[in-house]
Amino acid sequence: MGKFPPELSEYHKISKVIKRSGKIVSFDRNKITDSIFRAALEVGGENRERAERLTDEVVKLINNTYHPDSPVTIEDIQDLVEKVLVENGHYRTAKAYILYRAEHARLREHKEMQIQIDDNVPYKVLWRVYTWNVDHGCDTVENLNRTINEGKFARLVGDAEQAYHQEIERVAERILERRDKIRLIIVAGPSCSGKTTTTTKIGEALKNHGIVFSLVNVDNYFLPLDQQPKDEYGDYDFETPQALDLRLINEHLYRLVIKREEIQMPCYDFKTGGRKKETVSLRLKNNEILLIDSLHGLYPEMTVSLPQGTKFKFYIEALCQIKNAGGEFVRWADLRMLRRMVRDSWNRAYNPEKTVGHWHYVRRSEKTHIVPFINKADYVFNGALPYELSIYKKFLSSCLPAIVEKYELDSRKTDAFIRARRVYELLKSLKEGDVSVIPHNSLLREFIGGSSYKY
Repeated sequence: MGKFPPELSEYHKISKVIKRSGKIVSFDRNKITDSIFRAALEVGGENRERAERLTDEVVKLINNTYHPDSPVTIEDIQDLVEKVLVENGHYRTAKAYILYRAEHARLREHKEMQIQIDDNVPYKVLWRVYTWNVDHGCDTVENLNRTINEGKFARLVGDAEQAYHQEIERVAERILERRDKIRLIIVAGPSCSGKTTTTTKIGEALKNHGIVFSLVNVDNYFLPLDQQPKDEYGDYDFETPQALDLRLINEHLYRLVIKREEIQMPCYDFKTGGRKKETVSLRLKNNEILLIDSLHGLYPEMTVSLPQGTKFKFYIEALCQIKNAGGEFVRWADLRMLRRMVRDSWNRAYNPEKTVGHWHYVRRSEKTHIVPFINKADYVFNGALPYELSIYKKFLSSCLPAIVEKYELDSRKTDAFIRARRVYELLKSLKEGDVSVIPHNSLLREFIGGSSYKY
């Protein structure tokens, strides 16, 4: 039982299946038979051989519909099972199968993000991003260039912005499900993943659903420069959680959320490296939820003063799924470094050359204090925009050759040279996108300027 009939072996072409986690596994027809037989049992059926014959038809349909070298998703197979059941007149079994499928989809919805994270990689999110890019002609540098050459760049920007804002609404829906318990929403993620803009937009979405929020930007809690930790070379390490005043953060969170007291929130000046004299008074009203964005939002010591049940932990990463001219996926960290190079040059008076030289601190901190906590998140969000690489060509192409040259001659900065050369070669292979078509409320405006938001 369960073996593929010899007379039908010519149809047994499909070999791989994409699980909901995004992993690709071997195709197992027995699972189709089991699911059909389980549904039949629900309505009084008990004929396993009939389930086998129906499975044969499903497998034929799969092979006639999909190329044997292309993995089929679990959802695709389930759709075809429903089709075969209905076309063969097994309406009651089909109904039981559909109800069983819907119930499990509902149960998965609440734990989907935890299930799909394996080895700190959210595979299912990656698969969704990649298939979106394929469908919209921006999965490779070559295709992105073609989109620009064919005058379709503005449409790509519009589609990408729409997809981003739809994801914001889905996050809001998750929060609304627990609105009676949540007192703090944490937006966490590595440097330049889009936390600040995304946090603001989540707040806007919640407001549309009747929830008032108060935004706390944890960047304001950086320690003054004379108290910042330094590395072995005497350089400031702004990427470690210890660069933040964790004691004051926890004190303020506890007073705001638990005690409902007023606090005086500090304001940090990145150009001077210290706190401004003025502070901002803040007190939560009964109908308000506290919203914070932080590089280290999932770091346990960041919010240790609050009970776990009062927090909604949201993780954002720039999950770039675009292949370069060599056929390799562009590194997420490279995209974020490009963002930071542009932003720091105009917003924080920081030379792009220094951003590249400092980036190893960023990566070291991410690997130590951020990545290990991805599986603690309630939701994983893609903060990459598929068109943005073409925009950075305008801002950085002229300065990168000098950066590459400088670090090539410094034996202590070999890692910086490798990064600079890699992103320079990437930008050289890209066509330049039109900045004017990017909306002023786009996440990308956080980095290139011209945003309708104030940061």
